[in-house]
Amino acid sequence: MEILIKASQFILSLSLLIVLHELGHFIPAKLFKTRVEKFYLFFDYKFSIFKKKIGETVYGIGWIPLGGYVKISGMIDESMDTEQLQEEPKPWEFRSKPAWQRLIIMLGGVFVNFILGIFIYIMLMYSYGEKYLPNENVANGVWVQDSLAVSLGLQNGDKILSVDGQEIKKFSNITIEFINGNNYTVERNGLIIKKELPVDFIDKLISRGKNAGMIVRPRSPFMFAEFQENSLNANSELKDKDIVIAINGQSLKYQDEVESLLNENKGKEISMTVKRGEENKTFNVVVNDNGKLGVVIYGMTFSDLEKLGYYDLADINYSFADAIPAGINKSYETLTNYVKQLKKIFNPSTGAYKGLGGFISIGSIFPSTWSAESFWNITAFLSIMLGFMNLLPIPALDGGHVVFTLWEMITGKKPSDKFLEYAQVTGFILLITLLLFANGNDIFRLFQ
Repeated sequence: MEILIKASQFILSLSLLIVLHELGHFIPAKLFKTRVEKFYLFFDYKFSIFKKKIGETVYGIGWIPLGGYVKISGMIDESMDTEQLQEEPKPWEFRSKPAWQRLIIMLGGVFVNFILGIFIYIMLMYSYGEKYLPNENVANGVWVQDSLAVSLGLQNGDKILSVDGQEIKKFSNITIEFINGNNYTVERNGLIIKKELPVDFIDKLISRGKNAGMIVRPRSPFMFAEFQENSLNANSELKDKDIVIAINGQSLKYQDEVESLLNENKGKEISMTVKRGEENKTFNVVVNDNGKLGVVIYGMTFSDLEKLGYYDLADINYSFADAIPAGINKSYETLTNYVKQLKKIFNPSTGAYKGLGGFISIGSIFPSTWSAESFWNITAFLSIMLGFMNLLPIPALDGGHVVFTLWEMITGKKPSDKFLEYAQVTGFILLITLLLFANGNDIFRLFQ
């Protein structure tokens, strides 16, 4: 069922983005009296799931969910239909239109993607606002749980201040900033320390598989949930939601502090004080030879920690007027982060190319239960990503056509139809190669 829900959201989001992108080409083409022969969601090689001709345009749904297209008369596109190019140009054909009109037609899809992404982010800011943990509110530093964070030189209690000199404002952005950055600065025991991020940090992060999430967390309390099987303390006085606040009389606040002191008392009986509601209870427990109590600890969200009084979250509600600049800023932040990550992918030493994903990766980012806020957040991100990708100067993409049109406008020399045909084939082969590589990565990760 979870897979079905994820897949349904993915198909819905993808279909919406494709239709609106192609509409961005369709509308200016019609305005400039250019004939549009087909308007398709997905590709229709050999046959269509659905098609209907209205006026001079056939509207349809193909069976290959790799995108969509509008077939504009007199233009070399995904269909690779070059028969009409053997004839003299007709007034309604794309190739007969002035360069500036052709440029607008080609940029229409990208324009719609960017505008759509910005619009969705504006409406999200207006409807839901923002709730996040400000990095400055993590006054006692981070909790370092795994070997990757340790290998970066991080320690419990470090205050991560900035990455590449840019202050970190939202705690949840630390991982993405590390992915995009080259160095970071922390405050440790009153000292400011700057450290370099390893070139292969992304490679190491990807190798963690499903655990490639937040590399550090805010320090949390040691809150008891239940006993593990054969726990030495199964008959102790511990109860659900007890929070450890002292061991052998030494006051403690965070789980990492508790674990450190337990490790010092391996195989011993200790005195432990817990907070239970409004009361404090003290009793003896046994630490096993591995420095553990044999219990399960609650994992906590930022909201849980706020309710317990550990951190104050920022909760911002926007008027519609305020939501506009907030949505634009969110769009800009999304775009710049994506561009930074793309640069890392093209640097083999980072190992970022291993994280390149296809349809499975994209589909997996949707939640397993329906959430309108999550759906539209992901759709906004994908819209901006699709807009930028289509601007890349690859002949089979809009960006390739834009480059050739700009060359014509600057030099006054129009590339020949034969050159455009060869360029389209080359670009198509490149895109198919990237598509196979990305989806191959997905399949490889599934087997892993």
